[in-house]
Parts: sequence; structure tokens; C-alpha cells
Amino acid sequence: MAQPAVTADTCPVTVRDPEVLALVDALDDDLAASAYAEGESFGYSAHELEAGSVHLVGGRVGGPAGRHRASGRGGFAELKRFYVVPGLRGRGLADAILDALERHARDHGAVVLRLETGYRQETAISFYRRRGFQVVPRFGPYANSEASVCMQRKL
Repeated sequence: MAQPAVTADTCPVTVRDPEVLALVDALDDDLAASAYAEGESFGYSAHELEAGSVHLVGGRVGGPAGRHRASGRGGFAELKRFYVVPGLRGRGLADAILDALERHARDHGAVVLRLETGYRQETAISFYRRRGFQVVPRFGPYANSEASVCMQRKL
């Protein structure tokens, strides 16, 4: 049974925030439990997030809830590292975070939003399809990864 929808507050966050670091670690643990082979997971460390040209968004419903990051360049933005605390899933938080990232991407000239996820992340793939993303040929560092599912949609 789905959780009741909530009104989520979203805002930019920094990777230096201990709650954000905890979410990065939780996502790493979640992906490790998915049993991908070495080289099939394309995570970003906290250092890489801080050093990159990224926009981090956090969402809150009375506590730490989720976060996502987007980086934009060349008319597109790429979503990376989407995670919502299991107890808050199914309540609209992922939608609120994605809405905030889409606004940021549009405001910074992106016309296409794209992402990579793993083939074992069925819930994520379903979420992205519901939000209008379509599977596209694997791109960039994922081109030779059989475990990768690349998706995109126009903004």
C-alpha cells in the first residue's frame, strides 16, 4: 500500500552537510546490495561531487529524506545519484526533488535531461518512465556497460 502523498520542501544542499554524506553512503550501500559486478556501478564520491560542476538538491519531510544531483553542460543536464530514504518512498518526495532539478536545469539552458541507472534498479526505471523519460542508447562512460540503462527526456 502506498504511503500518503506529502508536501516536500526542497532546497539546494552541500555535500559537506553530514546528512547529505549519510545519504551518499546509504545509496552506496543500496547499490552494493544490488550485486553489480566491479565496473558496473558509476557512483560519485563526496570529493567528486564537491569538485564537480553540480547542483545538489535535498528534500525534507520532517527529517532527512533524499537528495539528487544534476550537472549541466552543452544544452543538457545529467541526473546522478538519486536516493530517497526507504521510509519516505512512495510519498511524492522524488517527484518534488526532480521538479526542483528540472527547474534548475531549464534556468541554466538545458533542453534535455538525461541519466544512467542500473538494469537492476527497476523501481527507478519505472519512476523515470512515469516522468516521461525514454530509454536511449548508452552514452559517455556508460557506452560499454551492459548493466547501464540510459534514459532522457526533453525539458
